[in-house]
Amino acid sequence: MVQFTRAGRATVVVNAGSRGGAAAYQQAIRLLAGAGVPVVTTQAVNSVDELTAAVERAISEGHDLVVVGGGDGTVRCAAGLVAGTDVTLGILPLGTANDFARTLQVPGDLAAACQAVASGKVVDIDLGRVDGRPYVNVASVGLSVGVTEALSPGLKRRLGRFAYPVAALRAYRRHVPFRGRMEFPDGDHDVLDLDDLLQVAVGNGRHYGGGNTVSPGAGIDDHILDVYAIERGRLRHRVNVARLLKDGTFVEHEGVHHVTTRKVRLITDPVLPVNLDGEILARTPSLFEIERNAVHVVVPQDSSAAILDGRRASRPH
Repeated sequence: MVQFTRAGRATVVVNAGSRGGAAAYQQAIRLLAGAGVPVVTTQAVNSVDELTAAVERAISEGHDLVVVGGGDGTVRCAAGLVAGTDVTLGILPLGTANDFARTLQVPGDLAAACQAVASGKVVDIDLGRVDGRPYVNVASVGLSVGVTEALSPGLKRRLGRFAYPVAALRAYRRHVPFRGRMEFPDGDHDVLDLDDLLQVAVGNGRHYGGGNTVSPGAGIDDHILDVYAIERGRLRHRVNVARLLKDGTFVEHEGVHHVTTRKVRLITDPVLPVNLDGEILARTPSLFEIERNAVHVVVPQDSSAAILDGRRASRPH
């Protein structure tokens, strides 16, 4: 276990477009500095390009810690940039769902999250990749893409994380089932050809969709991907699966196919967009891979989500 040291240089980057970003920016800086975090640069950003530039600048200038404030999309971008470097990532959950923070047991309260950055421990976590693009929680096709499209900024502002079930209902009404073929390049599973699907998801972390659980045993430090495919089935089947999403036991349902692997190729008919942590960034066919121990992150001292392993696998190509 390594505790974050106050020596060094830290930068703070807050996504002002996230649900709580603009309001929390100045307060977060004061709280971090007051807790002893050696903040030398700060920036509020309003776009992915600005976020990318700010994080890349912190890396090039030799900063030891990059604290990012925002939602899962902000974290996804920052994690992909610091992956494989000596830079440690700190998290201030200022988005709507904050599933990455939930997975790592980072508190949602801003003051507590800042204190966790100042006095927490450093762990390393796995990173998922879809055709090289990073994600931290879940990448998926099917119903989840419709949910993302239905999650308007206004809906998220009004309902917070409760916007997810509302968007899910809207997406379900418009969903068209699809066919999927899953191939496993490492030969650890037979090819799966499936019809009449609602969704295929590949989980790297534990939580997604505002608090749903990928599977009972899923973790962000286990060096494997949790892959599941949900058949549409009868209405009773869909209701039963929906009731079990929170604790992840839906993967044990007879209409759900669940495997763990390090690499899977997904082919769909028709070609479908792929949702990475709430952002539509790829299309099928796609290759999903795990990059183990890719990112160093500060978590609370009592977090049990990950350890500092330090043995990194080579980055997938």
